[in-house]
Amino acid sequence: MSGNFEKGESFPSLMKVFVGYDSREDIAFKTCKQSILDASKYPNSVEVIPLKIDDLRKSGIYEREEDKLGSTEFTFTRFLVPHLMNYKGWAVFCDCDFIFREDIRALFQMADPRYAVMCVKHDYKPNAGTKMDGKEQHHYPRKNWSSMVLWNCGHESNKMLTKDLVNDMEKTGAYFHRFSRLKDEEIGSIPLEWNCLDDYYHLENPKAIHYTDGGPWFDNYEETFYSHLWTMERDQMDNILRLRNEVHNEKV
Repeated sequence: MSGNFEKGESFPSLMKVFVGYDSREDIAFKTCKQSILDASKYPNSVEVIPLKIDDLRKSGIYEREEDKLGSTEFTFTRFLVPHLMNYKGWAVFCDCDFIFREDIRALFQMADPRYAVMCVKHDYKPNAGTKMDGKEQHHYPRKNWSSMVLWNCGHESNKMLTKDLVNDMEKTGAYFHRFSRLKDEEIGSIPLEWNCLDDYYHLENPKAIHYTDGGPWFDNYEETFYSHLWTMERDQMDNILRLRNEVHNEKV
């Protein structure tokens, strides 16, 4: 299957998945990455790239001041994906608090050149109060649409999403996260099962689970609807690392 790519454009031999990285949630990133590779039939065809704010600052790509309203270090860095892709091809972005239970290739196969971005178009009201490690919970239109995005990096409307625009302090989080710069018809839809919000949706077979309010790596979130699946994925990752270390020690 080749997906809905432009005429003459082949399915990418290397699928790039950018994952938002937060230094407070390193275990979440590692588990997300491992879940992507575990679910992939051909893991060597997937490159998982952490969006680390410190690295982006050192390279001069990201220059925004700290956002007091932002709940993560990747609040804005996700919008650099088209720039990092040189405005060519397709790429996926997801928050680090995801685990994938389906081959990410199936997500890339939904790519439709009519759209600048494709996402799950959530319509829900978040729980009141705080989330994660005490961050204030904010409610706004199109909340969580930008938490998992299939980017058409070569789309004309994304070529305007320069690093200078992302770094423009006059452009707020609302402007970016609501995809305000795009026409409604430039935003494609992805099935809900690809961004299943833990404790909000109770799907039998979600393809990707999003621990949006907080996952088992935070206190008070060890017993959510899908927490056991994240714990299983983390334990499997730990077992793989342990076996690799044992093999390495035997060789030494």
